[in-house]
Amino acid sequence: QALPDRMIARLRHLLRDRRGVASVEFALMTPIIFALMFTAFEGGHYLWTEHKVIKGVRQGARYAARLPFASYDCSTTTPTGTTAIPLDNIKNVVRTGIPSGQAFPKVKGWTNGDITITVSCNSSFDKGLYSNTTGGAPRVLVSTVVTYPAILGLLGFDTSNVKVRAQAQAAVAGV
Repeated sequence: QALPDRMIARLRHLLRDRRGVASVEFALMTPIIFALMFTAFEGGHYLWTEHKVIKGVRQGARYAARLPFASYDCSTTTPTGTTAIPLDNIKNVVRTGIPSGQAFPKVKGWTNGDITITVSCNSSFDKGLYSNTTGGAPRVLVSTVVTYPAILGLLGFDTSNVKVRAQAQAAVAGV
């Protein structure tokens, strides 16, 4: 009879003992903390990547807008303007910030093939700056779709379908 009383007393003592409670709580919270931490890292990395892509597309459109009017042909009904426009230079500016492309891309895996340049002409603008141009005012639309290089992709998560998209348009000033 005395043995069970000692066991019950020992059990009551263990139940009242609060040493190690912090360790157990930390062990229970660690997965949640790591999940929140990686989510914050990934969210910040996505926003930073999106910012770089948007900024690159804007730079490319501005660069294309400063090319001379002779680079663009608005005299045809479907102007492509690809004969005289240095498309590779524009794409390099979008991707690296340098026309020669002699730099690392702003986003890992971003290639010139991901960038589309479209030229259109607005014939209703034929005054002022565009009075000497045939066919109106040329406009350049630079757009891209980049596969997002996720941080969590390194941990085995499938992020191959996550894309970053951006586009910018600028009227050619011929400066």
